[in-house]
Order: sequence, then C-alpha cells, then structure tokens
Amino acid sequence: MSHPSAIAQLQQQRHLLQLEYQEEKEAFRMLTESIGLARKVTRGDAWYPLRLGRTYYNSVNQYCIEVTRQADEEIDHNFEYGKPVVFFRTEVLAGDLKQATGIRYFNFTGTISYVDGNRMVIAIPEGHTLELQNAPMPLGVQLFFDETSYRIMFDALDRVINAKGNRLAYLRDLFYSHQPAQTFTFDAMRFPWLNASQERAVNDVLRAKDVRVLHGPPGTGKTTTLVEAINETLKRETQVLVCAQSNTAVDWISEKLVDCGIPVLRLGNPTRVNDKMLSFTYEHRFADHPDYPKLWQVRRNIREMRRKRRESGERFHQKMERLKEVAVELEVRINADIFGQARVIASTLVGAGNRLLDGHKFGTVFIDEAAQALEAASWIPIRRASRVIFAGDHCQLPPTVKNLEALKGGLGMTLMERIVKNKPECVSMLQVQYRMNDEIMQFSSDYFYHGLMKSAPEVSHRVIHEGDAPILWFDTSALNLGEDERQDFKEQFIGETFGRVNKGEANITISLLQIYFQRVGKQRILDDRIDVGIISPYRAQVQYLKRLIKKRAFFKPFRHLISVNTVDGFQGQERDVILISLVRANERGQIGFLRDLRRMNVAMTRARMKLFILGDAPTLTRHPFYKQLYDYILALRGLSDN
Repeated sequence: MSHPSAIAQLQQQRHLLQLEYQEEKEAFRMLTESIGLARKVTRGDAWYPLRLGRTYYNSVNQYCIEVTRQADEEIDHNFEYGKPVVFFRTEVLAGDLKQATGIRYFNFTGTISYVDGNRMVIAIPEGHTLELQNAPMPLGVQLFFDETSYRIMFDALDRVINAKGNRLAYLRDLFYSHQPAQTFTFDAMRFPWLNASQERAVNDVLRAKDVRVLHGPPGTGKTTTLVEAINETLKRETQVLVCAQSNTAVDWISEKLVDCGIPVLRLGNPTRVNDKMLSFTYEHRFADHPDYPKLWQVRRNIREMRRKRRESGERFHQKMERLKEVAVELEVRINADIFGQARVIASTLVGAGNRLLDGHKFGTVFIDEAAQALEAASWIPIRRASRVIFAGDHCQLPPTVKNLEALKGGLGMTLMERIVKNKPECVSMLQVQYRMNDEIMQFSSDYFYHGLMKSAPEVSHRVIHEGDAPILWFDTSALNLGEDERQDFKEQFIGETFGRVNKGEANITISLLQIYFQRVGKQRILDDRIDVGIISPYRAQVQYLKRLIKKRAFFKPFRHLISVNTVDGFQGQERDVILISLVRANERGQIGFLRDLRRMNVAMTRARMKLFILGDAPTLTRHPFYKQLYDYILALRGLSDN
C-alpha cells in the first residue's frame, strides 16, 4: 500500500521543481536578450571570438566540431561536459566587444563533449558545419538553457510517484516515513587502517539493507571511508553504481577507486582531463575495443550510401537495413563487453539517466555529495538500485535554488537531509578531522556538529610559525579613519547579478596577507609551498580581489600559491591559510545571504593552520551566529598575547 503523504509530498516537489525550471528558463531568456556580449564573456557564459577547427565523427558516432577561444586563459568559464550550447555571430565595430551589435543565433544547439583550457569539442547535428564555416566572422558560442537535465529529473519524479508494488515504491514510502530501515546482522569487520568512527561507518554501510547516510564533516576522511565501503561492497556484489552531483566529484571518487585497482567505467567526460582519467571513460573504452574498427567501417558505409542514394537503385533499402542491423549487433556486443568488465559504473546523477544504463540493475548505488543534490536528481540513479548509500554533509553547501517561492516551499531540502531527519538511526557520522588546528575546528564543531568532532593529534596544534594565533577576526570598523576613507569601507552594490563589493576591505585583505607573508618569510613560503585561499561570498568582491593581487608586484613570486574564489569555488578544498572577506557593512545590519550559515561553515573549515576573518563587526554581530563567532575569537585571543 503506497504511502499517501509520500506521494503528496513528491507531487509538491514536482510543483516546486516546475517553478525553478521556469525561473531558470526566464533568467536564460533575459541573459540572452539583455546582457551585453562583453558581460557574458566576463561572466564565463560565452566564448568570443572563436576559431573553428576540424570536424569529425567521434567514437560514439556524434558529429563534432573543435573550437578555440581567442581570449585570456584567466577568465573562468562555466562550460563543462554535457552542457548545451548555441553558436552566434555578430557585427563588431573596431574590434571592441562593447560595440557588438545584432547578435544572430544559429537555429541548432550543440552539446559539449570535451573542454580543456581554451579548447572545446562540441557535438552538433549533422549538416550544419557549412553554415558555420561560411558565416561572416567573428563567431561565438554561449551556454544554452539545459532542458535535458530538467526533463530527466521530471521523469525520475514521475516514476517515483507512479511506482507500485516494486522496490522503488518501497524505498519511496520508507524514506518519507518513520518506519525503521532494515539491516543485516553480522559481526563487525576490522579495518586497522581506519579510525574508530570510520570503521564503524563502513560496517554500518555493509549492514544496511535499505539505506545508510555517511555523514562526513570537513576533513574527516569521507572519501577514504566511502572508497573502503565501496571496496567491501564489491566483495559481495558484482557491480555498483557510484554517482555525485558534479563532474568534479565523480572524477575525484573515480580516481581514488582506480588507485585501488578497481575497474571503473566513467559515463560522461572528466572535467580535469588527464590520461589516467580518460582511459576509463566510456568513449575511450568504446574506441579501444577490438570490434570498433569494424563498426567504424560499417558506419562509414552507411554514410556513403546515404550520400549516393540516387545511384543506389531499388536495393538501397535492403542494403541499408542490413548495414544498420550489423551496426546495432556490433554496438550491443561492444557495450556488453565494456559494461561486463567494469565493477563500478560512475556518473553524475543526471548522467545516470543515460540510455546506456537502461536495463541495468544494481544492488547498491552510492551517492556522494548527496547534500548538494536536489531530491529529484537523487531519484534518477535510485530507481536502478535496491539500496542507497548517501555520503555528504548537510551542514555544508546546499543545492542551488534560484526561485524564492521554490526555496521557501522546501525545494532545497535534499533526500539525504530528509533521511537524517526521519531516520537519525541511519546516520553514521565521522568524528576525527585531519585538516584543521583545534581552534579553527572547535567553533564549527560546537555550532554545527553537537561538539562531536575531534582533531587528530598530528594537526590539533599545528601552526605556521611559533606563537601564531590560528584564528583572527579583523574588524574593519575599528580602523582609525577619516570620514572620506570610511566610505571606502562601506559595501557597494554592483549590477543585478554580480552583487556587492567592499573596496576598503578588499585592500586591507591584500595588505594583511602581505604583512603575514613578510612575517613568515619569502623563502619559507616558497620552500614549504604554503598555500593561501582568499574567499568572499560575493562574486564582485572575488573579481576585485583577483585584480588587486595581480596588480601588486609583491605577490608575483607567490601567485601560483594563491587562489581567490567564492565559497562554492572552494567546496571540498583546503589551504594552509584562508582569508575570508565578508563584504557587508551598512547601518541597518543587513547581511543578505550571509545568513546561510552553511556557507560560512564551508569557508571557515577550508583553513589548515591560519584563518583571518575580515568584516565589519557592528553590521555582522547583530546576527547571533556571527556574534557567537566574534565572541569565541575574542575569548581565544584573550588567552593569547597576539
């Protein structure tokens, strides 16, 4: 008997997803119609101007064109494997982007099949190459609205809502109720190379019949534990499905599994393209298969026949059908071989909707980064499996939801969070962290993790130099400034989507880093490769900070050790030194999306040995979280002479 409230809640999810879909589609239309080309390029949503390269059929028979951007490598972009794109041409006066007029879009879309640096390969429908090659230059390419991901998510929700009397229906009703999940009972296995909470977590995963949540706070070795759990599961099952929200996370876990000697098949292309990664992608395996040259020849014959159709006479259809049958037979045989050799199939959540997986059933699906995935996306792989292991941390970055009504309605609530709430007994939390100095960790542990986190002895008192205070709050309001200078330390609002900037605070951030570097000593920084992350929640501040670092000659020798990015850009990373520029400074104590405390948790816990927080205390400490953090740091410094 299906659970009525489960279905009602899932229908509500579908409604909220529809709102988000419409919001994104509308935002895309606005972006296309109203934002100038120069702005699209700096935002990383367009490449312009482009050079067209060669065209060819790839191993999976898609027609591809190579393009290169003639632009600054420095400009980050949002192009990645699987995203849809559209080509355009434009008239530009005197080579000035700001003077670009009359953008004309070509009436077909392509899909990115590979990006590396300034080079990209795009799969396009056949027959459009001449259109591109004969078009007046310059050409560009921009991201197109991603209809496919939404279609796959809606389809997954519909399947879950309509499931009856099968495993999917059982899991749906279980996840939406307080009914206890089933477990196996057997003696705990020993893993001497893991700590006690990691060992317990692996055993919990092995005993789970239905579901388990592996909760990994920052620096607690979640990936190590997950890899161990996958490895052990493979001693009991022939093949497992491993998914994550982003391509980067799929690459990371795949690489770790390959290092353990586990045969991985990666559906979709890796983000960081290196030989080790490429060799286990589906396309690569396909092209490497002994039967592939035969298939290539058959496909070539099919294309030739189509071209010479007029001369082929009445036997054309019979010949064509025969060739197509041979091609399908070969393809099926190659696929069966490739999938048969793999122990782990790895893909993004949306990638798990790939038709290549149709008909495949898995004993277990592991979903990493599960706290960052919309519920609809998590259901895509779950329908192919009979038990689910979620791994992630719901106290770090949530999924991105742009529509306010959808956010308020609970679209940001992930399936992992739902299970944490409904079934706390299904959660295994890792408790020993190997990243941070104790002082940096403690506040986060108390506020987000019920004080359960402990520091491994080898990191708990680690500092960059003797007597260094691991955590400092630099209060920009306490600077002794004249009225004019004070204005520099107020936030400014820039443009619709770019958000806010605080120039005075940015300058102080860079100066503070310079003073710190001088104190530690240039040679020591270079010899020990002391790396630094500068984080700001606002993109405008990030861009401004990047420019300041570039301009200041002092940092030239250290540029390779310094990265500047938003909180999202630092997810999953760590640095020896972290500086966080909080930007907000106003009379009303408004802090905008700094109220999303999970973002702040991510930012603070990137630091190994030194954390600087820069912010206007009177503005920020009106919020209880920042007040508590400020008081915590002051109390610590009261104990220190720094």
